[in-house]
Amino acid sequence: MVVNADGRVAGSVSGGCVEGAVVLEALDVLESGETRLVRFGYSDDEAFAVGLTCGGIIDILVSPTLPPMEEELEAALAAGAPVVLATVVSQGDEVAEPAASTTAASTAESPDARAAFSYLPDRDDDELAVESAVRAGMTMLVRADGSAVGGLGHPTLDAVVARDALGALSAGRSFVRNYGERGEGRGVDVQVFLDVFAPPPRMVIFGAVDFTAALAKVAKVLGYFVTVCDARATFTTSERFPMADEVVVEWPDHWLAAHGSELGAKDAVCVLTHDPKFDVPAIVTALSTDVGYIGAMGSRRTHGDRLARLIEAGCDETALARVMAPIGLDIGARTPEETAVAIVAEIVAFQTKSDPRPLRDASGPIHREMEPLS
Repeated sequence: MVVNADGRVAGSVSGGCVEGAVVLEALDVLESGETRLVRFGYSDDEAFAVGLTCGGIIDILVSPTLPPMEEELEAALAAGAPVVLATVVSQGDEVAEPAASTTAASTAESPDARAAFSYLPDRDDDELAVESAVRAGMTMLVRADGSAVGGLGHPTLDAVVARDALGALSAGRSFVRNYGERGEGRGVDVQVFLDVFAPPPRMVIFGAVDFTAALAKVAKVLGYFVTVCDARATFTTSERFPMADEVVVEWPDHWLAAHGSELGAKDAVCVLTHDPKFDVPAIVTALSTDVGYIGAMGSRRTHGDRLARLIEAGCDETALARVMAPIGLDIGARTPEETAVAIVAEIVAFQTKSDPRPLRDASGPIHREMEPLS
């Protein structure tokens, strides 16, 4: 959320629960010029005014300035380059109690800085002895090649956070991690928010059919970069699939051979053809990539025949277990649009390792704790 001195607001931090109170905090911070960490929880007395009516706790860092590397961040976003913005959100007595889901132990095992970070190059005793100048609001922008702009107040802390930022970038998610003021992995003096700005996940849909148009539309709502690919030029046109980011006339296995190395755990391949000469080579080639989700459309009998052909093509049981087919969750879908919802719901459940069922039939928190990064 951005707030100016006139009280004008852009963006949101909580979906509406505490927005009014945050605006007042922001106006106060603009006047004082001091960065501040504020915490909101459930409030019985003033739940609808300054509390989280759905429960939980939210910590919000309110800063009177934009990051000093704002131009570098804007340039990276414009170019689609993956970066991580690391921000000290609390330091010293302000540090909140670490949460189990966000404070995975670092590989550093010793409180002694030199022993803990012996893997870091060109660190001498004088540098490790530099007095820490860490304070809330300090930022550092880390690029995918490990280079960084800015700093968090101590060179060793910078180096360790840069390493963890690359891990966050690889995982594709943001999180908070605790450190000592000199980067000690078991320290709790400093909390750093690693905010990941990564390219959107990709969905590659093979087959220029009506279900493809519906799936591309729903996938765009979820933020995917959508590629539609089919070898039939008559059907594979941007006019038929205006919602796709790119429409490619190519054999699916040929496209995957050229671009499959670009796909990762966040991405999805959906094979919506019913022709063995299309879908079998596409699935075989997709299985050779690191793509997170592979789904194939068809009836159970169609998929049974497909499995036989895939085995003939050399796929083993371990590889075939990656193929989600028939594609989608069983929600009674019949139309292309309903089927698209069933497919993306399965992808979300698959990637979050969730067991889809009505929330009414479950107990405990609605949102499960995220596993910490190793």
